[in-house]
Amino acid sequence: MKKVCIVGASGKLGQYMVQHALERGYEVVGVCREKSVQKLDRFKDRMTIIPGMTNDRTIIEKAVAGCDGVLTVLAPWGVQQYSSGTAQAVMDFARPEARLIFSCGWHISLDGKDVYSWKIKFIEKVIGPIIRFLRLVEIDDQIEAARRIFASDTRWTVVRGSDLEEGESQGLPVWSRHVGDPILESNMTRRIDFALFMVDALTNDDLIGEAPAIVGCQTPSALAHKQQSSPQSAS
Repeated sequence: MKKVCIVGASGKLGQYMVQHALERGYEVVGVCREKSVQKLDRFKDRMTIIPGMTNDRTIIEKAVAGCDGVLTVLAPWGVQQYSSGTAQAVMDFARPEARLIFSCGWHISLDGKDVYSWKIKFIEKVIGPIIRFLRLVEIDDQIEAARRIFASDTRWTVVRGSDLEEGESQGLPVWSRHVGDPILESNMTRRIDFALFMVDALTNDDLIGEAPAIVGCQTPSALAHKQQSSPQSAS
């Protein structure tokens, strides 16, 4: 892994991914909206910034050229197929052997076996229609983006994030295949560590074709699972 593209580089998660990628010595290309370019000022001398909408196919084609990996924030903004357009462009123009890592929330399901809390169900059933009516967020399009990714023959991973908080890194998050598994009960991850998991996935081929749901490694549920899995607890 030498050169990576970060689609959605100016957001909070995107900036952390830029930071982690640069720390690993990668050549970094970032895509963000023109009005957000200044958010990357602290990195501008160490990366290439391509301003433009992330669902602009011309922009994505230019940005991913020659990249070994692409990290994409699937932002469900507006009602113009932003997520699905972005994902489709990345899959169409990235090198066939490139690692493609996408971020989304727990509401995305790979196999339909996730078990959701009342909170997630409430957001999906009640809040979702309201924000769609106001033309603010298009959750259904993020689901469509994930469907296309899952059906593709690319080397993809879809990282499903829990609720997020700021703070110093606690280390690489832990993950499970299904929301509802006990290890994920705490439903909290440091945003800097979500980004760390994304960047680390670039070189973890065990995650190809997976949709890991993550949680912070120092959360109570993660620590409880670690204790239960230790040799002492089994003896």
